[in-house]
Amino acid sequence: MDVLNRPAEEFVNDGMVEELWAMKAVDHAEVHFNLLCSVDPRQLRLTPYDDEIYEEFRRQFPTMNVASINENELKSSEEKERWRAYMEKFNRLEDYSYGTLMRAKATEEFRPDNAILVVRIQFWAIEIARNREGLNDGIRKKFRSRSKEE
Repeated sequence: MDVLNRPAEEFVNDGMVEELWAMKAVDHAEVHFNLLCSVDPRQLRLTPYDDEIYEEFRRQFPTMNVASINENELKSSEEKERWRAYMEKFNRLEDYSYGTLMRAKATEEFRPDNAILVVRIQFWAIEIARNREGLNDGIRKKFRSRSKEE
């Protein structure tokens, strides 16, 4: 019997898979934040396609304020349509649609009230813009010095 022809109601989410995904997303967020605390963000490359991702992002979202992301605005019906068009241009990239945690406010660290679940291409686009536009510049000084005090 072909399992793909079975009714969707017969399948349930495996809690272990969800837990593993969440752990991977948190690990990714921590690694990214540690990079921001360690190197000059303007020199940081997140993908081999950073230039293309950034140029297309600013072409399609020229006025988006990446310093502080409003989750409700980002996930509105209108914005979802705009992001779908953007994402389609990058569907050739591995992991472009993976669920990823992103900081809502660029000047703050990762914590539950400053995390938004986005797809990886949104994360790349916004974080590359933050790096290039100097919005992540203060992270290294603000959080590296604090971690040395602990």
